[in-house]
Amino acid sequence: MDGTALSLIQLGVVFFGLGFLGRLAGRIGMSPVPLYLLGGLAFGEGGFITFAGIEDFAHIASEIGVILLLLMLGLEYTAKELVTGLKQSWMAGLVDLVLNMLPGIAVALILGWGPVGALVMAGVTYSSSSGIIAKVLGDLGRLGNRETPVVLSILVFEDLAMAAYLPILTTVLAGVSFMGGLTALGISLAVITVVLVGALRYGHLVSNLLDSPDRESFLLKLLGAALLVAGLASALHVSAAVGAFLLGIAISGGTAENATRVLEPLRDLFAAMFFVLFGLNTDPRTIPPVLGVALLLALVTTITKVATGWWAAGRQGIGVPGRARAGAALIARGEFSIVIAGLAVASGVVPVELAALSTTYVLIMAVSGPVAARYVEPVVALFQGKKPEPVF
Repeated sequence: MDGTALSLIQLGVVFFGLGFLGRLAGRIGMSPVPLYLLGGLAFGEGGFITFAGIEDFAHIASEIGVILLLLMLGLEYTAKELVTGLKQSWMAGLVDLVLNMLPGIAVALILGWGPVGALVMAGVTYSSSSGIIAKVLGDLGRLGNRETPVVLSILVFEDLAMAAYLPILTTVLAGVSFMGGLTALGISLAVITVVLVGALRYGHLVSNLLDSPDRESFLLKLLGAALLVAGLASALHVSAAVGAFLLGIAISGGTAENATRVLEPLRDLFAAMFFVLFGLNTDPRTIPPVLGVALLLALVTTITKVATGWWAAGRQGIGVPGRARAGAALIARGEFSIVIAGLAVASGVVPVELAALSTTYVLIMAVSGPVAARYVEPVVALFQGKKPEPVF
């Protein structure tokens, strides 16, 4: 069988299987993200069957999935709302940074991976997965909740912190000079500032440029602009996700509403591939040796993320259920953590065990995060002595 035919068959099996998993998730009242991840784990390297013919497509599709997830998250808010949220939640962002970097640093030092390993693990445990969280909030119908802007502000702070962290990390791993590292950091911060100011002042021009009465033309311009901005951001050492999010912020009014309707099916398709690829790239045989440490790290950082969200939402006068939802929403780790671990291992500076621990940890958090977000309300109601709503 030729390669094209094999790839088409494998993609058909993947998409067909995702349809069944999505239907199952809907029937039991939860986000499909954990099932997508476990499905990828079962059919990736070391799983029941290895799908080797779809790697290239799955990789680019997963990148597009993250871009669309963050673009559509940005469409929910205006640039003014973003700046206001950052002003109100910058302290929560700092608390989040300290509380969630320290566990990674401690584990790396205890395992003898040194300062560089500590720097890597700090990033792995710090950053929540914007892609997974955006998907879960949409699936659970919480985009309009009072606590969601708080969660969004913390995620934006994390993404901006990653824009500063990644140049520092790559500089340390590559052994680049101190001045070279400062230059890379300066470029990243300058790009973010320019795009954010542009979104604030000229967002209406962006909306007018992309808007079109023709649905096909509108879709092509939207997708083209999202990929272009994300690619340029990535080339300038800024997260592609940050670029897509800021583009969404710049689009406003009726254009944003139309964009949401047009992009939703594409987002669901490509986002599913992002979660599947994460599972496909995880070898189940690497999990048992580091499972104990990964579970302990997951428990500690679950507590620290919930504490961050609880405290940040409480500062905005949000009640106990909203505080719990904010904390649970932040639990999931994902794309940034895997990128960080991959950069570190590829450099040869840190031990390969770091990759196994990072992957196992992120898989645990990527699965437990959506589950916690779904079931946090019944648990809170139970503790408050109220009758919990049915979860199925």
